[in-house]
Amino acid sequence: MAFEIPKIKYTGKIREVTIGIPPNEVTIGGESCYPFYLFEGDMPYKPRVAFEVWDHEPQEWQSWAVEPFADVIHSPSAWAKKCVESYGAEIIALQLKSADPNGMNRDVEEVVSVVKDVINSVNVPVIVWGTANDEKDTALLRRVAEVCEGKNVAIGPVTEKNYKQIGAMAIGYNQVVLASTPIDVNLAKQLNILLGNLGVKDDKLAVDPTTGGLGYGLEYTYSVIERDRMAALTQEDVKLQYPIVCNLANEVWKTKETKVTKEEDPKMGDEKKRAILMEGVTAMTLLIAGADIVIMRHPDSVALVKEMIKELTA
Repeated sequence: MAFEIPKIKYTGKIREVTIGIPPNEVTIGGESCYPFYLFEGDMPYKPRVAFEVWDHEPQEWQSWAVEPFADVIHSPSAWAKKCVESYGAEIIALQLKSADPNGMNRDVEEVVSVVKDVINSVNVPVIVWGTANDEKDTALLRRVAEVCEGKNVAIGPVTEKNYKQIGAMAIGYNQVVLASTPIDVNLAKQLNILLGNLGVKDDKLAVDPTTGGLGYGLEYTYSVIERDRMAALTQEDVKLQYPIVCNLANEVWKTKETKVTKEEDPKMGDEKKRAILMEGVTAMTLLIAGADIVIMRHPDSVALVKEMIKELTA
C-alpha cells in the first residue's frame, strides 16, 4: 500500500491585499494552507522581502551594514533607488526614524518631504513606517497618507490609540493600513475589528504582530503568528484572515551579537557573516510561521531568504 501524506482540510483563506500601483504592484495573502504546505493548498502569491531604507543617514550602524549602501546612504531617495536597481528590491520600507520624539524629533513637514522624494524616486510599492510614538505618528502618518495619494502605500504602525485618526486618512486617500499590536492574538483581532468598524476595507488591511529578533523574543512572535494562522485557516476566524508584515531588520541589527567583532570575542567568529545569518534566520523563521512580507536590511541576507522562498515554492 502506497504511503499517503496526512492532509488537513482548511476552511479559511487569507485575504488578498495589494500594495503599490500598476505595473509594479505587489499582492500578498491569498493562502489556503499553512505556510509552504503546497501539498495541502495554495499560496497564489509568494512571500515578499522589503528592503529597509531610513529617512536619514544612520550614525550607529555597523560598518558591514553600511558597506552595501555607503555611496548612497546619505540620501534616502538614492538609497531606495539603489535597492531597486542594484539589489532587485520589490518593495521599499521607508523607516521614519528621524521623526522620533526620543531621537532627532524632526518636524512633520520636513519628514514628509523625504517621503515624497522616496516615493517619486522608485517605481515599486512603498511601506512607510512611523516612529511607534502614538502622538507623533498621528500627525505624521496622516500627512503621509495625504501626500501619497494615488500611490497605494502601506502605512503603519497603526495602534488602538491612533487608529481613528490615521485610519480615517488612509480610507480617504485609499492607502493600506498596517494594524500593529504587541505580540497578542486577541489584541490583533480586536484592532482589526475596530478598523473594520471604522470603514477600512478588507483588501486594505495587513497585520503587524510586533517582531522580535533571533534570541530576543523571536519565539513569542513565531507563536503569535502561528496561532493567528491556525485561527484564520482552520477555525474560520474572519477577523484574523489578513496578511502579516514583519518589521525585523532593526530588531536584529541592534543586538549585541551583530555588533561584537571577532577581535573582541574570537569565539563568535566573523561578525559580518554572523549578522547576515542572524537576519536571515529571523526572516525565514517568521516566513515559516506565516509572514507575507519581511522587512530586511542587508542584501546578502535578502539573497539567502529569497533563495529559500524560491526553493519552498518551486
